[in-house]
This record gives sequence, C-alpha cells and structure tokens, in this order.
Amino acid sequence: MSDAPLAPGSTIGILGGGQLGRMLALAAARLGLRCHVFEPAADCPAAHVCARHTAASYDDSAALEAFAAGVDVITYEFENIPVPALDALEAMRPIRPNRRALAISQDRLEEKRFLQGLGLTVAPFAPVEDASSLKAALARIAPPAILKTRRLGYDGKGQARIMAANEAGTALAALAGAPAILEGFVDFTCEISVIAARGTGGEVACFDPGENRHEGGILRHTTVPAAIPATVQTDAVLLAGRILNALDYVGVMGVELFVTAQGLLVNEIAPRVHNSGHWTQSGCAVDQFEQHIRAIAGWPLGDGRRHTDVEMENLIGDDVTRVPQIARESGASLHLYGKAEARPGRKMGHVNRVRARTP
Repeated sequence: MSDAPLAPGSTIGILGGGQLGRMLALAAARLGLRCHVFEPAADCPAAHVCARHTAASYDDSAALEAFAAGVDVITYEFENIPVPALDALEAMRPIRPNRRALAISQDRLEEKRFLQGLGLTVAPFAPVEDASSLKAALARIAPPAILKTRRLGYDGKGQARIMAANEAGTALAALAGAPAILEGFVDFTCEISVIAARGTGGEVACFDPGENRHEGGILRHTTVPAAIPATVQTDAVLLAGRILNALDYVGVMGVELFVTAQGLLVNEIAPRVHNSGHWTQSGCAVDQFEQHIRAIAGWPLGDGRRHTDVEMENLIGDDVTRVPQIARESGASLHLYGKAEARPGRKMGHVNRVRARTP
C-alpha cells in the first residue's frame, strides 16, 4: 500500500466485530469507504452494518489470507488478537495502529515499563509469577493493592483486590496461575481520559478530556468538560501526544489518567477507539470513530473541537429496559449495539445527553 490516501470505495479490514467495530463501520460508510469485518462469531454487532463479514477463527490461515487480500488496510477494535494471526496479516497489508502499540497494550507489565521509559508517572507496580514473587511484591507495595493478570483483563475482569497481606493467597488463586502484576492503590481526585489521534503524516489532534465514573469495574458515565483546571487539561493533552509520537502511532488511542495532588498518573492506554470517547458523537463535528477512519485511511484529521457539553451513560445489562423512556428524552442521543441478549455487565448501548456548552 502506498502512502496515498484511500479513495472512496476502498475497503478497510476490521479485526473484531463488537460495538466498536460496528461504530467504525458506520463512520467509514459516511466517508464512502467499505468495511470487511473478521470476527469468529456469526452474529456480531459489526456484522449488521458492514459490507462484508468473515466468520472464522483467528487460526484459520486460509480465511485470514482471503480477508487480507480483499482489504486495503487493516485495523482492530480490541487488543487481544493472537500474534500468529497478526503475523499472517501484516505480511500482506499494513496494520494501523502498528504492532508495537498493540504488543505494549496487550501486556500490563510492558505497558507500565514503556510509560516509565517516557518519563511518565504510573502506579507502583511489580511483576508476579507465583506466591514467592507476590510476597516480595507486597513487601515493596504495601496493601491495599490490586493483583491483575498481565493479559486479557478488561471491565474489572482478571483482577483481585488485596486489602491486607493475609489475602494474598486468595487473590493469587483467583487468577488461576496467570502471569500477573501487582499495582498499588492511587489516591486520586478523579479519573479522566484523553481520546487522541495521530495521522500518517505525524499530525496529532486530541479531544477534550472526559471525566469518568465507574461502577463495579465498568465505565458508567463520562462527562465533558471534566471538572479539572485548564492547566491540567493542557498537560493531559500534551502527555497523550507524547505517547502517540513515541509509538509512531496512526489512529485513535484512549489514554486513561488519574488526577492526583502530585500531578497526572497514567492508568492505561488502549490502542483503539475507546468507550470513554463515545461522547464525541454528540459533542464534536468529527467523532472519534470518523477520526480513526480518517487517520488509518491517510486522510486529514478532522475537527474534534467540542461544540457541546455531553454526558455519556453506558447502558449495561438490564438498562436496556429503559430504552423506551430514554427515547422520549429531549437532548438524548441513543446508540444500541444490536446484541440479542442482555447479561449482567454486558454493554448493550449508550446514550449521549447534551447540555449547554460551558466556556
């Protein structure tokens, strides 16, 4: 593939068929671009709106080859893609964001080390392989702390709290022997996230930081503007730009930060469009999904300035029973993901509620 921008009618390959893939496909369609989704599940949210869907396993080499042959560039909507699949795909087509960003974000320990290497502040951490290394880690990082799997955890999964040293064995057993990382608790004022984009030419554009509130380990609300000073907002945006430039990144990234008395602390990075950026669909001329498509397609980045204040609410599990009520609300923009079954902890959709803009 050349560095020339993709022409309308070109095809973007998306690995993963969840709600993020669905919204990426909708954004691409507005720009005259097609999407081909590779997702093992036969009935997935993105399959309902994309031009083509390959329902095959990530170890199906023939399906991967056919998929790559039919697209112009490949992106992804989740991090945990098997390395052999990526090897096969990258031999045929460019993958954006690049493999380095994906590899770092797939491993919490490598992510922390990478961020520290940039001179950024992270929570106290230590690698954990077994009971002995956990004991040593707790000697360095006194409880309360949290034990997390290095890979595959999300929405509060793959982690266990350790409030006192005598809870270490129970926490380790809960992770079933998976390589882990111990993180110390952080005393923070609030959590914010910056949705940042970088184009093929190195240009960077960031959306306003949003303030996040979680329930049960799952994001429940993101509010923009965040209740932070202008200086903290500027620092957060500059910090996100440093990360993108260090990775020679192309696409949208979510950067989660804790606001503390000592300054900003990086919680984690996500090399993809992000749940906390859904507010951009109602608050900006170009939302995070279109911005990602523009970036990976080699187009100019769009205008992400906030024109409206927004509160995003995730609809989780049985929250979907409130849809008729939400549909009647003035100023509410409803986004449902097409999932057939509501389960506890499952994101079924979200709603953006607009308010009068504050300066």
